[in-house]
Amino acid sequence: MLNLGVMASRVLVRYVRSLARPSARLCPVNVTVRAAAAPLPLNQRSFSLLSCSQRTRQTDQTRVPGSLVQLSRQYGDLPPLTLESIKDRVMYVLKLYDKVNPETILVTSHFIKDLGLDSLDQVEIIMAMEDEFGFEIPDSEAEKLMTPDEIVQYIADKKDVYE
Repeated sequence: MLNLGVMASRVLVRYVRSLARPSARLCPVNVTVRAAAAPLPLNQRSFSLLSCSQRTRQTDQTRVPGSLVQLSRQYGDLPPLTLESIKDRVMYVLKLYDKVNPETILVTSHFIKDLGLDSLDQVEIIMAMEDEFGFEIPDSEAEKLMTPDEIVQYIADKKDVYE
């Protein structure tokens, strides 16, 4: 019975020590130091399951004794689109399409007449463009897009890109 008590206490001590380790605790996502005494409201707190040591490596933190840690979120966005970047992305998607010879495709190539594709291939190309640019192209508009240049112009109009 004594051995079971010692074994149980060792398990309990290991459990408590694991809770005390930084890797077992929740850690703030992005932290900045603020020298105020009021705690943050609950809706401004966010936590990550990454360990504090991993999070410290990802963000530059300075800890000042006696100060509170303020949580903040930082957002990023893609670089702005240009006609050239849209054209490059459209051509890249078309060159990756298995039924298109990458050496013969031009911006003015017609999908059916010049590249020998059928209507199902054209639908697959439009779906690939939807995935690449993150918005849906209606079927009535997709039927009219028969060249890479038309796709570039359509995407530029939808994303308000003018040069």
